[in-house]
Amino acid sequence: MTPRTALGALHIGALMFGLTGVFGKLAAASPAIIVFGRAAFAVLALAFFARFARQSRWQTLEAVDWRRLLLSGLLLAGHWVSFFIAVKVAGVAIATLGFASFPAFTVILEGLIFRERIRANEILLVVLVSVGLVLVTPAFDLASGATTGLLWAVASGLLFALLSLTNRVSSGRIPPVQAALYQNVVVALCLLPMAAPQLSEVRAIDWLWISLLGVFCTGVAHSLFVASLAVIKARTAAVVFALEPVYGITVAWLLFDENPTLRMLLGGALIIVAIVVSSRLANGSSKKAVAAEAASH
Repeated sequence: MTPRTALGALHIGALMFGLTGVFGKLAAASPAIIVFGRAAFAVLALAFFARFARQSRWQTLEAVDWRRLLLSGLLLAGHWVSFFIAVKVAGVAIATLGFASFPAFTVILEGLIFRERIRANEILLVVLVSVGLVLVTPAFDLASGATTGLLWAVASGLLFALLSLTNRVSSGRIPPVQAALYQNVVVALCLLPMAAPQLSEVRAIDWLWISLLGVFCTGVAHSLFVASLAVIKARTAAVVFALEPVYGITVAWLLFDENPTLRMLLGGALIIVAIVVSSRLANGSSKKAVAAEAASH
């Protein structure tokens, strides 16, 4: 790849990640079915990429690696299920913006878990995300679908932050594609008991949306990120990754007529600015860490 084509591939990958909520809304199936199908198709796509575009040998895993992959797979399953519940309840825009709160959770969790001192710019990030979420919420009423959906989306963001930190711990040892493939196997196995009784009722058109979700929004999108990181700086990739909510909300607006209010747009802008600032100011961002984070979504 040249730097120009790699940057284009990064934007295509971010667009595919942004379409996650769109395909989830198009599929008239339960979140359990959607997540199981997404993981199953993602395993096939990632295995294909690993077989024909292998860039490095896969790591022989030790017991501690298997435990981390099992934990990260469980977190990924919870992250996806809560996100698709938010999509079903509140729509793509609110679900995407609620999930986008994850950088604030990452900052807080890094301080609590790794006992790292929170810097002034990170405090600003948390404030921006918090204000953004308040503006995105039409009214804090648990009887409202928008509020309930936003809470599910924020829970998804919290689980994603935990997952990202777990992936970063092991990103130095396990290649991102290998980790993503094993995590998706764990997700599929976790959701199989809940999804199995409903599989015969899923319509063919819904399998199409779910397969697109698994192949393109997971397998292909992650593969594009991994391939592009051979050329593009990690910090640039992180900023492009931050554009995912913009792509997702724009497509949802065009397809589902989800017209955001001015207040929601302002809140979304604050959250997206926070993500971009976080990406630009991140210290020690490595390509493996960025790829590991991309694999989580």
